[in-house]
Amino acid sequence: MTVRVRLFAGLRERAGWAQREIDVSSVAEVWPALGLGDEPSGLLYAVNKEYATPDHTLSDGDEVALIPPVSGGAFLLSDEPLSLERVVDEVRDDEAGAIATFSGTTRIHSRDRTVTHLDYEAYEGMAERVMAEIADGLHARYELRAIAIHHRVGRVGIGETSVVIAVSAAHRQAALAACKDAIDELKERVPLWKKEVYAGGEEWIGRGS
Repeated sequence: MTVRVRLFAGLRERAGWAQREIDVSSVAEVWPALGLGDEPSGLLYAVNKEYATPDHTLSDGDEVALIPPVSGGAFLLSDEPLSLERVVDEVRDDEAGAIATFSGTTRIHSRDRTVTHLDYEAYEGMAERVMAEIADGLHARYELRAIAIHHRVGRVGIGETSVVIAVSAAHRQAALAACKDAIDELKERVPLWKKEVYAGGEEWIGRGS
């Protein structure tokens, strides 16, 4: 079967290419077929924008994305500056007694080095889908009114906002707890990667990336 393989973040830079076609019949055969050395710890696979296990059988024309562990209408990736006011407006509801928000910004010092800027990369299409899945889970746990998540891609300067989240609920306890869970799950599950660029170097943040 001929499938299209896509690489992201540090894997893309390591290989020197972003996508190519190979002939394999299962997910387990993909990494060995690429000839890139040892498989990184924690590497995940997605077939046609759905996470897949190594024993997944591939069909001709499938898209297989290799997902390095992540560092990413209401679920938006943008290369433009983000607006906290916009996400708040998206979750306003007459039945909501509370709106909790989170803004993540770029700090100038990280890992004892001076940061000049961040570069974010995402698997577009799948990233928004996983954000929506996270929101569905939070709705079920906390009986929310609405949730919105916007994340930057591309270059983000010092002091600029990389992610904004807003959650509305009838009561503040649910809104606050869901907002915390939203950013925690986003960092664990959404295929978004962050490169920290320093005065004298750069580094992709995340295991195996």
